[in-house]
Amino acid sequence: MGTTRKTAKKKAKTREPLSRERALAMALQLADEGGLETLSMRKLAEKLGVEAMSLYHHVPNKDAVLDGMVDRVFAEIGSPSPADPWQAAMRKRAFTMRAVLLRHRWAIRIMESRKSPGLATLAHHDAVLGCLRAGGFSVVLTAHAYALLDSYIFGFVHTELTLPFQSGEEAHEVAGAIFEQIPPDVFPHLVELTKEHVLKPGYAYGNEFEFGLELILDALERRRCSPEPAPAKGARASRGR
Repeated sequence: MGTTRKTAKKKAKTREPLSRERALAMALQLADEGGLETLSMRKLAEKLGVEAMSLYHHVPNKDAVLDGMVDRVFAEIGSPSPADPWQAAMRKRAFTMRAVLLRHRWAIRIMESRKSPGLATLAHHDAVLGCLRAGGFSVVLTAHAYALLDSYIFGFVHTELTLPFQSGEEAHEVAGAIFEQIPPDVFPHLVELTKEHVLKPGYAYGNEFEFGLELILDALERRRCSPEPAPAKGARASRGR
């Protein structure tokens, strides 16, 4: 009995003190392992080895936990430097963001949903805007570029995470199951793409990311270098009224 008490006291002394950062790190671990559905204040406190009331002193509710988790994800992505050429900065950001979102598969659902963004989140957005402005984008074109880039990155990763296959071997299994039920001449183009591209050695859907990104960067560069179109005559006339 005495030994048990001594062991408990020793563990209490050696345990890392509870803090907001420790709570958020554990929350990220829980979400990475089981998704956001497995995350609750009760389970988080349990994993930290503390009472729920102790946890509330550092993070008042689950929304505060989610805010902090998103901020940590943006901190992992980092911020582009306005000193870098805009294309290189946006390319690096896109690849880094994709890697981080694949690492934290739950994050894509809530990345842009927080009403109380943290400092890392705000710093990231401000740095992206600053990089585009320093690269010669107008305010309006900066808004277009940011929306386009994020739509592509988030959309691509969402598709990547929800595909029924990840590797070439898994693609073989999925394609085999589909084509067993459908004669190949019913959907000839689908069969052609699958056989001539998807089922080739080394295929991975993720390899398409760079191709699409380069098309977007090239198109933005062309738009950046061309004068912005004047408003349509009808638009000017209606504003005059």
